[in-house]
Amino acid sequence: MSDSPAYTPPKIWTWHKENGGQFASINRPIAGPTHEKDLPVGRHPLQLYSLATPNGQKVTVMLEELLALGHQGAEYDAWLIKINEGEQFASGFVAANPNSKIPALIDRSGASPVRVFESCAILMYLAEKFGAFLPVDLSTRAECLSWLFWQMGSAPYLGGGFGHFYAYAPFKIEYAIDRFAMEVKRQLDVLDRRLAESAYLAGSDYTIADMAVWPWYGGLVKGWLYEAAVFLQVQDYPNVQRWADVIWQRPAVQRGRMVNRATGDLATQLRERHDASDFETRTQDKLTGPV
Repeated sequence: MSDSPAYTPPKIWTWHKENGGQFASINRPIAGPTHEKDLPVGRHPLQLYSLATPNGQKVTVMLEELLALGHQGAEYDAWLIKINEGEQFASGFVAANPNSKIPALIDRSGASPVRVFESCAILMYLAEKFGAFLPVDLSTRAECLSWLFWQMGSAPYLGGGFGHFYAYAPFKIEYAIDRFAMEVKRQLDVLDRRLAESAYLAGSDYTIADMAVWPWYGGLVKGWLYEAAVFLQVQDYPNVQRWADVIWQRPAVQRGRMVNRATGDLATQLRERHDASDFETRTQDKLTGPV
C-alpha cells in the first residue's frame, strides 16, 4: 500500500479545485445553487428526489413498505438526481434541501408543501404521518430511535471515512484506511452483539431503525459496498449476516433498492418511479445480488 508524501498543513487552508478523487469536480467548500433549474413534479402528493445510494435506499424502502401495508397515501414519484453531474446544486433542489444532499422529500398533500431533508428525518416523518414502523411503547420507541440516531452518527465513518479512503481517494493512505477500518469493524461488532439478543434492532419488530441501518451495514456484509467484504472479514459477524439476509427477503426492500438506481444490471434499475406498475417489466426473481 503506497502512502502520500509527507504533508504539513498550511497556516490557512485554501481551496484547490483539482485535488483528485472521484468527486473532486463537484466538491466545494460553499453552499447554495450553482445553476437555475426547477424540480419536476409528478401526480402524487409525495415527491422524492434521490439516487439509490444507501441513504437514498432508506426512503424508497420505507415508501415501498408503507405501500405493502396498504397505505395508499404513500404513493410517490421518485425523480433521479445525478449527483455526479451536480444536479443536487440546482436551485430547485437546494430549495428542497439547503445541504445539497440526496434524498429530499416534498409532501404536497396539505395546504402548503412540506419539505423534509436528511434521510432519517424523512423516515421519522413518514413513520409519524402513516403511523407505521415506529413503536408507540415508550421503551421500545426509545430503543428504535437510539439505533436510528446511532446510524446517523456511525455511517459517516463507513461512508465518508472508510469508503472514501479505501475506494475513492486518489492515493492510498495506510493510516487513514486502518483508522476507519478499525472503527467500521467496531461498529459491526456493536451491531452483531445487539442482533445476537434481538431479531431486529429495536426488538422483535422491524422498524425504521432497520431501514436506516440495513442499506449501509447490511449492504456491507452482503458484499455490495466498496468491494470491501473480504478486507473487513464480514463473515466474523454472523448475527449481522442473518439480519441482513432476513431483510433482503422482503419484497418491498427489493423494490426499494431498485428505485433511482442508475448503475449495474438494467434488470435491477428503476431510474424513476411514478407508479407501482413501473416494476412490472422486472420480475422479482432477477433481484438476486448486488448491482
